[in-house]
Amino acid sequence: MKAAAFLLFAGFAVADEIIVRDADSLRAALRNLKAGTVLKIAPGEYPGGHLVSDIEKLTIEALDPKQPPVFKGGKTGWQFSRCADLTLRQLHITGQSSNGLNLDDGGQLDHPVAGITLDHIEVSDIGPSGNHDGIKCSGLDKLTIRDCTITGWGGQGIDFVGCHQSLITGCRFIGKEGFTASAGVQLKGGTSDVTLEKCHFTNAGERPINIGGSTGLEYFRPQGAKYEAARLIVRGNVIEGSMCAAAFVGVDGAEFTGNAIRFPTKWILRILQETREPGFAPCRNVLIKDNRIVFQRSQVQIEINIGGDTAPETFRFESNHWFAEDRPQASKPKLPSEEKNGMYGIDPR
Repeated sequence: MKAAAFLLFAGFAVADEIIVRDADSLRAALRNLKAGTVLKIAPGEYPGGHLVSDIEKLTIEALDPKQPPVFKGGKTGWQFSRCADLTLRQLHITGQSSNGLNLDDGGQLDHPVAGITLDHIEVSDIGPSGNHDGIKCSGLDKLTIRDCTITGWGGQGIDFVGCHQSLITGCRFIGKEGFTASAGVQLKGGTSDVTLEKCHFTNAGERPINIGGSTGLEYFRPQGAKYEAARLIVRGNVIEGSMCAAAFVGVDGAEFTGNAIRFPTKWILRILQETREPGFAPCRNVLIKDNRIVFQRSQVQIEINIGGDTAPETFRFESNHWFAEDRPQASKPKLPSEEKNGMYGIDPR
């Protein structure tokens, strides 16, 4: 382990750079972390199972971005609890039995953790069965997940519980045979003001994008929220395969725009309500606009699956392109409200 000197600005120590090259030096470095540490990890294979708590402004990254270190095995690859302004960059986490990466607020439901950035993180082979996530996020604000790849997981690729003002952009979600993925991205438990954009989903679970979900009341952030999710933007994504492209589940306000949907196997979209506690808003107020939808009529007989206790009449459809590849003349969908300026039977590709 090699530790560089502190960098000094105006008399204050602001960073301590540590380079580790093996598992022993990594463990030693983790025992001595302080605010502002930059931990650079050399190429190689390292064990999983690391817990870091209450360290601010921490950066952990590959020493060589072209050869990311691999953290293999354990229950959870890495867990960071109450680590504000954390940056993780160019790491590979694989083969965990519970979650690949766990980021949380330490159970302090009214004190979210802000400023985490994940950049070029690769997570693979998590689970493989049961509710085990690639990246689990609970009680985080102003989180950015950028250019990450998740391949093979048991529950959700990325799971947000009570996260706010956050961005997921440029990520890839690839389902894998033998893994019981339920969703690629799930946004639930009081999650709000999140944008999911420019991502690519390939056979990424039963619901590649689960806009909302089902959460025990004790886990909501903020406590007392009366929606699973609100004010979400899902735009510019490519969604291939899976039972449906996206499910709206107990969401109160969302935009689903400019996405490319290719060959869902049963429905195109779902409108559902899974949390039915007193006072909870029905699933409602969603704009579905400018999407390009290609499907097989032999697979999709019902375009929009609508469950009970929802408000499908509040969904607005505008300028979507619908194309049943095997029966173009049967491309026009049956929708819960009249579409404005829809296009039917013309290949949007």
